[in-house]
Amino acid sequence: MSVVSFSLEGKVALVAGGSRGIGRACALALAEAGADVVVSSRKLPDLEEVAKDIRATGRRALALAGHIARLEESQALVERVKAEFGRIDNLMNNAGTNPYFGPIIDAEEWAWDVTFNVNLKGPFLLSQLVARTMREQGGGSIINTASVGGLRPGGNQGIYSVTKAGLIMLTRVMASEWGQYNIRVNAIAPGVIRTRLSEALWKEPAVGEAAAGRTALGRLGDSEDVAGAVVYLASDAASYITGETIVIDGGML
Repeated sequence: MSVVSFSLEGKVALVAGGSRGIGRACALALAEAGADVVVSSRKLPDLEEVAKDIRATGRRALALAGHIARLEESQALVERVKAEFGRIDNLMNNAGTNPYFGPIIDAEEWAWDVTFNVNLKGPFLLSQLVARTMREQGGGSIINTASVGGLRPGGNQGIYSVTKAGLIMLTRVMASEWGQYNIRVNAIAPGVIRTRLSEALWKEPAVGEAAAGRTALGRLGDSEDVAGAVVYLASDAASYITGETIVIDGGML
């Protein structure tokens, strides 16, 4: 009887939005599981620090700046990773933004366009490019960072929630179409995780305590709470799982 393997030895992972928070924690966890890791975001200095920490685990690392919602930059990113490592086994679409916090009746057009551009168009473009590489090499795993906001509205995050609901459906569509190439596509849906992006939901003590009180575990999540699920989905242990969204919210839903 074979032992289920969570090892990523010999694998190459690309984490878009890997400079801080959930992306950084997942990049380090993938490296600790054995993968060589490329981290990307729009600003290079923070990425260099993450790459340094990855190398400290004994794995190879590369930091590349790029805006995934711009096709030419995503193309350059994928080509550079292939040139350096020869393959891409895992992609984590973690880049995201939430520039508007308020009711949608007051939202301006720019907020809609910016949020959709980063949260939905970017993962679509990068996944499409990476999937073509994975198809050639015989398969791979793509993991999209959605949100519990994509499953339930609330909290003055209407536009953000719509983009994440769209990302969950995009995950299902890609899984359905790309399974024939042995490409698995899944999503994670974090709850309130203490990151810079979600500060409005926890930074004020009273707000944070109220959010924690809505969870079954009675606490807010940290980025490391998300990383284990990402390693699982990236590994052969999840070889028969695709099109799924794993909720990581401490029991809030």
